[in-house]
Amino acid sequence: MAATTPTTNNAPLLLLLLLLAVLPIAALSSRAGPPAAHKSHGHGHGHDHGHGHRPSAKHPPPPPPPSSSSTPPPPPPAAALVRTTCNSTSYYALCVSALAADPSSATADVRGLSAIAVSAAAANASGGAATAAALAANGTAPAGTATSAADSAVQALLQTCAAKYASARDALAAAGDSIALDDYDSASVHVSAAAEYPQVCRTLFRRQRPGQYPAELAAREETLGQLCSVSLDIIALLSS
Repeated sequence: MAATTPTTNNAPLLLLLLLLAVLPIAALSSRAGPPAAHKSHGHGHGHDHGHGHRPSAKHPPPPPPPSSSSTPPPPPPAAALVRTTCNSTSYYALCVSALAADPSSATADVRGLSAIAVSAAAANASGGAATAAALAANGTAPAGTATSAADSAVQALLQTCAAKYASARDALAAAGDSIALDDYDSASVHVSAAAEYPQVCRTLFRRQRPGQYPAELAAREETLGQLCSVSLDIIALLSS
């Protein structure tokens, strides 16, 4: 019985030593847990930041719709009126070209278009007068030469042509005044007269100097006749 007494008295000491031995291990385990969890949390956050929030790849923008320029827009009303008006003339291309050369044709009505056509014809007649006068001034040989008489005759014809083209210009100016007064019958008479003046020039050359009618005047006469025809066709639209 005396031998077991020391063992019983030492039991609390042994229990205390056992607790002290176990306690540091538990403390270390409890301290190591949170950092590991934090690190894991941080890794997860980094993973989310690096992958979960990575900007998505940009897709190429959809192709733009077909440009409206691929199909020409319908012409504005004024341009349509020019085309419609010129369709009523004998020289469509010349009509469109002459009217489009004047910016005011974009807003003009049919009466305005007729005035523009007459104005274009008058400009041609004025150019014809200048051409004939220049040919007359430069086409005469010095006096006393063998060809001076013939050249004098041609010079006289050219001076007559210059006067005829000037008369055509004046007649077309009068036609423009008549259009402004809505006197379309008088306008037609003046335009018809203007178309005939250059024909007198050609007839005189044919009779007196065959084959010597200047090509420059022949071209002027043809264009002036066509412009006068266009003018008359447009004026006829106003009279109908």
